[in-house]
Amino acid sequence: MTFETEDRTALRESVRSLLAKHSDSAAVRKAITTPDGYDPDLWSRLVEQVGVAALAIPEEYDGVGASWAETHVVLEELGRTLTPSPFLGSAVLAAQTVLLSGDTDAAARLLPSIAAGEVVAVCWASEAGWHRPGVVADGDVLTGAAHYVLGGDVASTLLVIAADGDATTLFEVDPTADGVVRRRVPTMDPTRTLAEVSFAAVSARRLSSTDDLVERLRTAAVIAVSAEQVGAAQATLDLTVEYTKNRKQFGRVIGSFQALKHRMADMYALVETARSMSYAAALSQDPQDAYASKIYCSEAFEQVAAEAVQLHGGIAITWEHDTQLFFKRAHGTAQLFGQPREYLLAVSA
Repeated sequence: MTFETEDRTALRESVRSLLAKHSDSAAVRKAITTPDGYDPDLWSRLVEQVGVAALAIPEEYDGVGASWAETHVVLEELGRTLTPSPFLGSAVLAAQTVLLSGDTDAAARLLPSIAAGEVVAVCWASEAGWHRPGVVADGDVLTGAAHYVLGGDVASTLLVIAADGDATTLFEVDPTADGVVRRRVPTMDPTRTLAEVSFAAVSARRLSSTDDLVERLRTAAVIAVSAEQVGAAQATLDLTVEYTKNRKQFGRVIGSFQALKHRMADMYALVETARSMSYAAALSQDPQDAYASKIYCSEAFEQVAAEAVQLHGGIAITWEHDTQLFFKRAHGTAQLFGQPREYLLAVSA
């Protein structure tokens, strides 16, 4: 099955053109210092001009009804520029949580707002990671803390996956409710904000959910992350190739040295194989493909970023240079939704 179609190429060009105008390196650095952690004006442009927040939402809920491949295109382009935005946390993760829950009332209530760009956050992980919830339900009362919440400090609605006896249950919570405390936490990757959201006997609205909600949501989450990783790895390679074409040593551009050509060829192979893995997962939506892409794309991006630092030299680790941002993104995304080694057992099985 071919991934790149005429419509997806047009979508890619639209997103890339908009980001080229409004999300260059200087704009990204400015956005990460804002109270929201992203540029609200740019997010509005992406939502209104391209319709990115509505892509994966069915038409009956004011969405576009596009496939996962279109979502992948947008994630890839956002990863390529390291653009901070609510797309992954809200338009992808939160929208998928509602859709996968099977709760039609919640879908009719929440999805049109997400499609219009409203930020909704999914509270899921414990401090130890995403393999178990950090929040516990006692009836419809929530206690505990959710960690590593994308957009948790700025969201207007919280979707909480809570441990409910031996099962997990989905809840909807108003972030202004009594007992809810939100705080942004320090992160390795400054281009992505994460929050801790704690609940002290908070009354919540119970939503319908399926037994396999968490597994299916994890599948969607790691496919989405692999798309970002592919875009960012490509940008890292491009940055490195361009640098080696201009940096001179011993009277020659360093890109002419055979040893460096070999290293960049290896980087290219990693990027292209990662892209193939991620595309395959996006098209199949199979958990095994998703987990394999999480493992491979995480490790490929980390290797490409490490090589980029080596080939740039000392300049790569200065704040003024973008290579260090890609290096941090590589290690940050490798941990997001679980470390690669956590998926190895599932793939081998």
